[in-house]
Amino acid sequence: MEEKHALTPNQWIDNYADYLYNFTISRVNNSDLAKDLLQETFLAGLKSAKNFQGKATERTWLVSILKRKIIDHYRKINSKKGQAEVRIDFYDDGENKGSWIEERVPQNWDNASEKQIEREELRNQLGACIDKLPEKYAMVFRMKTVQEFETEEICKELGITSSNLWVMIHRARIQLRKCMEDNWFNN
Repeated sequence: MEEKHALTPNQWIDNYADYLYNFTISRVNNSDLAKDLLQETFLAGLKSAKNFQGKATERTWLVSILKRKIIDHYRKINSKKGQAEVRIDFYDDGENKGSWIEERVPQNWDNASEKQIEREELRNQLGACIDKLPEKYAMVFRMKTVQEFETEEICKELGITSSNLWVMIHRARIQLRKCMEDNWFNN
């Protein structure tokens, strides 16, 4: 049976502000703007709390709101004629450094069934990519990122050091990114 998550808005700042701020600052590189976007995210979360279905964790839900706020910010500042590029970096290195062109930025879909289909396809592809990982990488990745076990719990359970854990997670993420690029984003 799938676990239902609940919202606890009175704990958002204590539980998620640092994580969300770091997520934002790495994408906008402006402390004041990052704080503003974080406030907008919390406000939007409060306004749309009735839409929260509990299928994702509270943090995942807030991150999805924050991502939309960041994209909206870039679209807004780049909507003037002659400024067609929205720069949201996906990678920090060389030829993979990426940006979106304004007219190709994902739009909000009004059709809920299309959203659901896309989410299911993405979930299926990600699951297939995780299944292709070496068994220990897949297990560690799921425990840490999907099931949200604490580092100490995973290390104790698997008899590994925390540095070994983070190496495995890093390698798993690299392999997952490559798999998703090859099988989802380039299709």
